[in-house]
Amino acid sequence: MSSMDNYIKKAKRIISDILYITIASVSKHGAPWNSPVYSAFDENYNFYWVSPMEAIHSKNIKENPQVALVIYDSTVPEGTGAGVYVQAKATEITDEKEIQHAIPFLYGRKNKSPRPSSSFIGDSPRRIYKAVPGKIWVNTTQEINGQPCDVRVEIKLN
Repeated sequence: MSSMDNYIKKAKRIISDILYITIASVSKHGAPWNSPVYSAFDENYNFYWVSPMEAIHSKNIKENPQVALVIYDSTVPEGTGAGVYVQAKATEITDEKEIQHAIPFLYGRKNKSPRPSSSFIGDSPRRIYKAVPGKIWVNTTQEINGQPCDVRVEIKLN
């Protein structure tokens, strides 16, 4: 197995095992904001989460859809941390058919009965959001000038 295959396998394991992602968003005035959210993903590694429309990251996404995601495995011993880093475009899902597509991923991951799509439209304060990856990286260690350094390697998941 090539090192690239190992990086891809590592990324898929982290995405499958870790339930929370951190979303980095930016307001139209340039103010950054990080938000950890429970997430799910589909067969194309699009990420979904549910958030209130009034949450800072939700407002930021409405103004600026460019986000960065981190899925980090903090369960491992110090010095062996592994993460997936994603540059993505995020949107609030407004199409009911697309909401119905996302619901089984979100609730299936929790082994809970899904909510109806009406829970995420109209007067509901919560919405389903989707992030479509543009670029994806994993971290690894490389020796640079005799010193171990944390670096990122770009990968393709599909």
